[in-house]
Amino acid sequence: MDVEDSLPIELPTTGTTLTRTFYLFVLVPTVLGAAHHVDHVVRGNHVGWPITSDVNAFTYSLAIYPLLAISLYLTLTRRVEAGYWAGFFAFSAGMLAYFHVSPWAVEPPQDVMVPYANPVVGSLAFGIVLALIASVVVGSVYAAALWYRNDG
Repeated sequence: MDVEDSLPIELPTTGTTLTRTFYLFVLVPTVLGAAHHVDHVVRGNHVGWPITSDVNAFTYSLAIYPLLAISLYLTLTRRVEAGYWAGFFAFSAGMLAYFHVSPWAVEPPQDVMVPYANPVVGSLAFGIVLALIASVVVGSVYAAALWYRNDG
């Protein structure tokens, strides 16, 4: 049995700007984002509500999951397509870069790496951040290309 035949719902890929590959560009950053949020909890810094009583950037960053769910719902019901996702990913990339690697970073690289006693683990944790940023940049470019190809 083919994997595509076992999907419980049909992904809208016909009569739309989206492709099956596009959905990987949603899945990969979602998994990397979840791994990064778990990393926050494991290393114990820059953690906020619901883990602690503080409301901070961590707390607000958790809004990405309901936003992704709403965006996927809108996509599956054919209300948004590639142009929406190009913007969604571009905004996400900008926010991630600002908070993690910009000169004004709230959580700069050393805050991700230093809490770990093992430098390899710290580097891996920061590698996840970089992979997350890269995945949303590539997702934005891919969605923009789909949008341009179908509207251009």
